[in-house]
Amino acid sequence: MRPAAGFFDRAPFILFWETTRACDLECKHCRANAEVDRDPDELTTDEGKALLDEAKAMGCPVVVLTGGDPAKRPDLVELVAHGKEIGLHMALTPSATPLVTPALLEELAEAGLARLAISLDSAIPGGHDGFRGVAGSWTRTFEILKDAKRLGLTTQVNTSVTPFNQHELETIAEQIAALEIELWGVFFIVPTGRAADSELLDANDVEAIMHRLASIAETAPFDIKTTAAPHYRRVLLERQVERKEIVGIADEIGRAPRSVNDGQGICFVARNGDIYPSGFLPVHCGNVREEGLTATYRDHPFFKELRDTEALEGKCGACSFRRVCGGSRARAYAVHGRAMAEEPACAYVPRGYESAAGAG
Repeated sequence: MRPAAGFFDRAPFILFWETTRACDLECKHCRANAEVDRDPDELTTDEGKALLDEAKAMGCPVVVLTGGDPAKRPDLVELVAHGKEIGLHMALTPSATPLVTPALLEELAEAGLARLAISLDSAIPGGHDGFRGVAGSWTRTFEILKDAKRLGLTTQVNTSVTPFNQHELETIAEQIAALEIELWGVFFIVPTGRAADSELLDANDVEAIMHRLASIAETAPFDIKTTAAPHYRRVLLERQVERKEIVGIADEIGRAPRSVNDGQGICFVARNGDIYPSGFLPVHCGNVREEGLTATYRDHPFFKELRDTEALEGKCGACSFRRVCGGSRARAYAVHGRAMAEEPACAYVPRGYESAAGAG
């Protein structure tokens, strides 16, 4: 295997810490298979602080506290404050439940929370509540975002795109523009956890949606990023080339010069300290209580393979955009059983490449 190109070899750009799997929602696509009660084997407060210390020491700048619902942890504010104190950018993705009170948001703001992200999966209450499994979640989402904005917190909306809501994206964009958010995170489903294959989009539909997102981004008052769909970067670059606006990848699209991807700029720590390349790529590689975060991320063979673009298979390996995209390794693993297989949700065919029948 040829050596990796060097980006993100030493540290992830984003560490996702699943602080708990406990959650009061029942989301249809839940990666975590969340439960109502907390797991007694969760990392303790001291272990959580040690994890944040190690992330900072290895050079990781951003930590996202996720779940389940991190608001189920009574030490949430303490963890945010510790991360802020040591110089991390601390972000949070709580569930839209009554636990996220104005009082809690005020404490989080005072603790130095860098960003609050809340999910919105439909432009209408029934669609969102049905997807999240609890009536009133849609209304609670808007209440939380408005409360956070009043407190001066920067905010983000996350939307999971499925065949059932893909037609609503422009309407959702209009709704969240009024909330003065900073970022819209659009997630393309990976069939893991509760997520079913029926929620996957056809590759041609994904391509069309990415062009719609790029069009929205041209006038939207917020930035747009995709999760589990790094080929959005390729779409942006192609559109810029068509307009003869391209100068440099990093400058023009405001992102790192290489894709932030599973195990390559991304690392995920489960509630019990288990380490994975991402929350959607369920290949266990170590534990923070044993091997440690730094050694696992830098030295585990699977992490190294994920950072080696020369190991990509099929049309991903032949693609001239492989270093700025790389495809979703989590989706390749879920669909093909091989993390380095070609991205099943990408319709792009590299010039001169003909995929063998049944390749993947």
